[in-house]
Amino acid sequence: MIAGFLLARAGIDVVVLEKHADFLRDFRGDTIHPSTLEVMHELGILDEFLLRPHQEVPQIGGQFEDVTVTVGDFSHLPTRCKFIALMPQWDFLNFIAEKAKCYPHFHLRMESAVNELIEENGRIAGVRGKTPQGALEVRADLTVGADGRHSIIRTKAGLKVIDLGAPIDVLWMRLSRDPTDPPQTLGRFKPGKILVTLNRGDYWQCAYVIPKGGLDTIRQKGLPEFREDIARVAPLLGGRTNELRSWDDIKLLTVAVDRLSQWWRSGLLCIGDSAHAMSPIGGVGINLAIQDAVATANLLAQELSRGAVSDDLLRQVQRRREFPTRMTQAFQIFAHKRFLGPALSKAKKRSRLPLPIQLLQRFPILRRIPARLIGLGFRPEHVRSPERQFGLPR
Repeated sequence: MIAGFLLARAGIDVVVLEKHADFLRDFRGDTIHPSTLEVMHELGILDEFLLRPHQEVPQIGGQFEDVTVTVGDFSHLPTRCKFIALMPQWDFLNFIAEKAKCYPHFHLRMESAVNELIEENGRIAGVRGKTPQGALEVRADLTVGADGRHSIIRTKAGLKVIDLGAPIDVLWMRLSRDPTDPPQTLGRFKPGKILVTLNRGDYWQCAYVIPKGGLDTIRQKGLPEFREDIARVAPLLGGRTNELRSWDDIKLLTVAVDRLSQWWRSGLLCIGDSAHAMSPIGGVGINLAIQDAVATANLLAQELSRGAVSDDLLRQVQRRREFPTRMTQAFQIFAHKRFLGPALSKAKKRSRLPLPIQLLQRFPILRRIPARLIGLGFRPEHVRSPERQFGLPR
């Protein structure tokens, strides 16, 4: 959506295809990071965006047994917004669609499911799919696969996936939030258990971390036992776990960390999770996807205005975005192996806090490091693509 917005803003004719009738997919990434908010400022839409209902998280923390530690402090970031904004992703996408539709070259087609690529003379020339009205065919100088970790585009293109492995999965759910609850967004650690609670105003969005493939074992123990596990990690939620009436209220996110060895073919480019699936650690997947979109528009808009883009430019997009992808994934894999994996396997109470957490507790200045990694990433992008003036209201 961001890539389409930016390219249409530059005068490129864009068709965005969405297979569903709306954007209402629960338990997507709902974090809008400071780097993304900075992009919105550069586009002149930040103030209006912040008028929409959202929560602001200036710090992120962890609770280790009964000790609460601030892990990241965004107040020192060199950005307009020194916080993560929490907003349901469907609201964010609807807002971007509303702004993009101000440009006459932007076209959004809902209920349009892509299932094939059009290939001519060794070059991808568009897509085929289906809609409720029948068959769909869209021809394009460039096809952008931004269809997530289970990307049909990258599968049909035959692009090679490098699986980096992930020892965890995540169970997503929501529980009501009382006005007297503490406001912090926290990762809560108990022996053998990890729960992340995101403050969403009138409810907590909860992520319960489990070993890879561990859902069947949890279900065999029964829903009452699972409710008790939640209450043991977060006692303040103990009186609300009955809101989980069935396993249908609990959604499995199968965690993957992978990336394509080559993100492109002639006439085709993959970005976001389609090019590199990320772990939910830090909620940075959406951040990297949006940074990919900005870089794509920056590098390709001028040549797209003249027609098809060269393979060399597609290669440049990968070259620019592969470094932050590799660095972020390396950080996530390190966290999986050194923190999350051991934390899930330990059934006994720790005698002391992990050393990195001790350092964050003792030296507050160190909290700027995870804040920068999460809030900005390794290579934040800025809007360089041109804006064509159409004489229309923004």
